[in-house]
Amino acid sequence: MRELRNLLFCILLCFFLAVTSLSAQTLQIVDSEGHATTLSPIQISNLPHVMVKVLDHDAPAQFEGASLASLLSTAGVQLGDKLRGPRMTEVLLVEAADSYRVVFALAEVDPAFSERAIILADKRDGKPLDAKEGPLRIIAPGDKRPARWVRQVIALRLIAVR
Repeated sequence: MRELRNLLFCILLCFFLAVTSLSAQTLQIVDSEGHATTLSPIQISNLPHVMVKVLDHDAPAQFEGASLASLLSTAGVQLGDKLRGPRMTEVLLVEAADSYRVVFALAEVDPAFSERAIILADKRDGKPLDAKEGPLRIIAPGDKRPARWVRQVIALRLIAVR
């Protein structure tokens, strides 16, 4: 009986850890009006992925992930021709699990305005990101310093600066 209880406890503990791990990997996207969309790791992995080759601390690295533009579009944020006038003051606040935050002008992530693809990476060199970097990390090719390459991303928030 004791062995059965221990086995049941182990099964429940593994289930709890798996559920906790999956919830930690979700991404919340909040538009400028406060409407929130939560994307699961499966939803993020099903989006078209972009591969970028960059130098990370002077070492070559290849990151794969969804573009910020596709993530925002999935959450209903309109880009392209709809990004004009007062919306040109919107910024994208990226938040990490450790409360680190950075900002991108919304136009920086819109392919109608910029050639570069800023991505939310979930893989490095073909493997899932480790716990230190991931599970999700911003990669902004073209930045001379990687200060906006946020690790452990948990949220993207649009803010209208008017």
